Amino acid sequence: MATIADTALAGRAPAAPRFDFSRLAGLDAAQRLKRSALQFADADIVVDLGDSIGSGHWWRGLATLGALTAAALALGTSLPTLPGAVPPAQPEALRAESRAIGIGPLALGSPSARRAPPTPLARRLAEAPERPRVELSANVGSGGLEGALRRAGVGREDLDRLFAQLSGIANPRGVKPGTGVTIVLGRRETKAVPRPLEFLSFRANFETKVEARRGAEGQLVVKPIAIKIDNTPLRVTGVVGASLERSARAAGLPASVVQEYVRQLGYALDVHRDVGKRDRFEIIVAHRRAETGETEMGRLLYAGLLNGRSNISLMRWGDKGEFFWQTGEAVRKGLMKTPVAGARQTSGFGMRFHPVLGYSRMHKGVDFGAPRGTPILASSGGKVVFAGWGGGYGNVVVLDHGKGIRTRYAHMHRIGVKNGQQVGQGQSIGQVGSTGLSTGPHLHYEVWANGTAVDPRSVKFFGGAQQLGGRDLARFKGEMSRLKAIPASD
Repeated sequence: MATIADTALAGRAPAAPRFDFSRLAGLDAAQRLKRSALQFADADIVVDLGDSIGSGHWWRGLATLGALTAAALALGTSLPTLPGAVPPAQPEALRAESRAIGIGPLALGSPSARRAPPTPLARRLAEAPERPRVELSANVGSGGLEGALRRAGVGREDLDRLFAQLSGIANPRGVKPGTGVTIVLGRRETKAVPRPLEFLSFRANFETKVEARRGAEGQLVVKPIAIKIDNTPLRVTGVVGASLERSARAAGLPASVVQEYVRQLGYALDVHRDVGKRDRFEIIVAHRRAETGETEMGRLLYAGLLNGRSNISLMRWGDKGEFFWQTGEAVRKGLMKTPVAGARQTSGFGMRFHPVLGYSRMHKGVDFGAPRGTPILASSGGKVVFAGWGGGYGNVVVLDHGKGIRTRYAHMHRIGVKNGQQVGQGQSIGQVGSTGLSTGPHLHYEVWANGTAVDPRSVKFFGGAQQLGGRDLARFKGEMSRLKAIPASD
């Protein structure tokens, strides 16, 4: 006998199983019921109209589907109407009572409740009553503290009394813009006079908070509140990576501190040739932290670079705020290695192929590539002997440093000094540009010794730098040790 699987393999759909009633003979009622249930469960009631199209089994399924569809349509179009009671229309008086206790939709203007006519107890007020107390928060703007208080409604008389008492405590004009001010104004007799100042609170400076209250006798009492300050300097270290400036800025240091750090290192080395990606920078700045959570960062105190070869340690010292090596020798001597902050050397000293002229010739200086407008610094103190147009040099400045030493700064975008002017080491004398025979923004920097051009990287002129000694040197080294012992913030 062929099985269902054999029939399927032959390419014919298996026939639906049929009931065999002959097998029910000779069985009792319970056995026959059970056998009928099992055979009914095996029966294929649902016909797949996508299989064995055209067979008798398929036509039977199609007829069943048509019968069920016709029955559903017949029942759906003959639904009886359900009777129900219709509520009568409400009179207008009843609808008005309903609106009095209802909530109207906002789309219709929320028409709810009812208007009640005034009773004999209602009296018309001459003017609307004012709040007995007004609390305000303001910020100090360009007009200073006085401007902020006047905008808030503080009267001239209260301002004069307040500033008279502040004269020995804080300077009202020294309050920084953006400082928050809390103001409380009291009740006034009429609208023709300003409200009296009941309470005032503001931050006069980083160390002092000021509160002013009106006493029992009506006078203003100003009270300064000292704020505890932690003056521990902030020590920041990190890896140089791709850029010393970007890494230092990413560590949370302000741009002014980073620029000062790079400028001081420029007196000791070429920042963009002598600093490696794996070197570590060490920066210590003045830092104040208030007990209320505010912080304030000051000037650069220490500049260090750890490279495993010639570690650099520079610290600010003295009334002039100059930087000294760990040996006590002043940093500012000789010529700065890099007269452009944040620049990279693009061309060295010696013979080279000129990109504009198209032939090789002597390159008597060093080129530093930097964006247009970058400040150019005087590599040492001296006198401006020329400032103007220099032909192929473009806008050029020449400085005379004495002892036969001169420096030239070419291709400037803008000149910032005049002929005969005295400049100090590190002072800005112009901006990087691309004037003259130049292919892009850069600084062409030359050093001349007794009329001969020399390699700026090999210059070791200008001895006689200031040297600390005695007790001053001992105090200097002690302070440097104290700063370097501060826990670092990576």
